[in-house]
Amino acid sequence: MNPIFAALGTTIFEATSRLAAERGAINLGQGFPETDGPIDVREAAARALVERSNQYPPMRGLPELRQAVAAHYNAHHGLDLDWAREVTITSGATEAIAAALLAFINPGDEVVLFEPLYDSYLPMVRRAGGVPRIVRLHPPHWRFDRAALEAAFTERTRVVVLNTPLNPTASVFAHEDLALLAEFCVKHDCVAVSDEVWEHVLFDGRSFDSMLHVLRERTLKIGSAGKMFSLTGWKVGFACAAPALTEVFAKAHQFLTFTTPPDLQHGVAYGLGKERAYFEEMRAGFQRSRDRLVGALEGEGFVTLPAAGAYFVTVDLRASGIGMSDEDFARHCIEHGVAVIPFSAFYADPGAPALVRLCFAKSDATLDRGAEALARAKRAL
Repeated sequence: MNPIFAALGTTIFEATSRLAAERGAINLGQGFPETDGPIDVREAAARALVERSNQYPPMRGLPELRQAVAAHYNAHHGLDLDWAREVTITSGATEAIAAALLAFINPGDEVVLFEPLYDSYLPMVRRAGGVPRIVRLHPPHWRFDRAALEAAFTERTRVVVLNTPLNPTASVFAHEDLALLAEFCVKHDCVAVSDEVWEHVLFDGRSFDSMLHVLRERTLKIGSAGKMFSLTGWKVGFACAAPALTEVFAKAHQFLTFTTPPDLQHGVAYGLGKERAYFEEMRAGFQRSRDRLVGALEGEGFVTLPAAGAYFVTVDLRASGIGMSDEDFARHCIEHGVAVIPFSAFYADPGAPALVRLCFAKSDATLDRGAEALARAKRAL
């Protein structure tokens, strides 16, 4: 068996959700909404399933959807993309990440990663033959500086993987952060793989900065219909890059999933054309849920870190007067009826801060019950 995958355990998300189901606990761990996405988008996909072709669509995606992706990013982010040469549809963002790393890494190439990191990055870098160079970010602001990049980049660096907004920290890299990273990519002849799936889930009036804004010819931007429309099970992703990158990326994609269900592509194409008000209302709804959960937690003596994007809140255990490790506290919470994710699951090396991640993309009733269970767990210490 391949040792990279054979050595992996069950993901923390799968394990937490299974435990929550077995114990009847409130699941504030796994990051998916309780709502099932806008009905008009689902109806568009249902009509396509019945009325349109269900045979192989084009490998790079339906032209209708690729055109919709380019138009959407032009309208919302001011990006000028050639849909025919710079947009590829993938079976979710995770597939796009895998295809990008397989396309851009030669064995022995170094890859800069920022920690805490999404759990698929590290095994996929290693499977592609890459050598990880990890930059550890620190709370509460989770930013890197010039010294950190100078220590990570070498003459062998060929790829950097970025996630903004960042899961699990819910932080957002500022324009000056991206510009600094772009400077290092140019200096070291690197490609940036920018995981931007949370681009529409921003709070407090923030606007989104894409790595494409500062490194147009060297960035592959990844987006996700699942995050845009709360349809995480659809697994429809977008990979956008200059033609030279897209050509190689598409060849890797071709031999991973080849293509993505056409009915879902039609549904997403419809959704991307929705009025701006939909995206504004979606953000406002998530922000209201964030504030509800944070307010309830702070009322029980928990200390949370700023949450600027994505649908997660971080609890600082030490600041909250909790001396347990994040993993022990997560197990303790399950015993008291609520599931959370320990931050150590997002670290490659020991020494993760004592933090836990909560998902607030839930109903008011679920958030209230989850906060009550967390309060019980805290009082039981």
